[in-house]
Amino acid sequence: MSRREAARELNSERHAQVFAALGDATRLSIVTKLLGGKPRSISQLTEGTRVTRQAVTKHLRVLENVGVVHSMKQGRESLYELDAKPIEGLREYLAVISAQWDRALGDLKSLLED
Repeated sequence: MSRREAARELNSERHAQVFAALGDATRLSIVTKLLGGKPRSISQLTEGTRVTRQAVTKHLRVLENVGVVHSMKQGRESLYELDAKPIEGLREYLAVISAQWDRALGDLKSLLED
């Protein structure tokens, strides 16, 4: 396997992990709350939900493990902030896949029309 193929496979693995983390409704809701760019505490992230602080903490760990959020200490509290880089990577990946599908469908259309 070439370095390029190994790097592509590694990126695919990384994208799969981010997709899996975002595939949970609670985690997606947390990401949505962090979109404003303002760091939020666990209390703020649980506000208005039926999810416990402990559950939110576990979901934040999953998101942190794939690099979608990071935490910082402020006094006794941990604040969480969105890191959009992994999500941007997904968007770029989906754009490539979409372009491949468009080409494949165009080729199929041409083949069927001939």
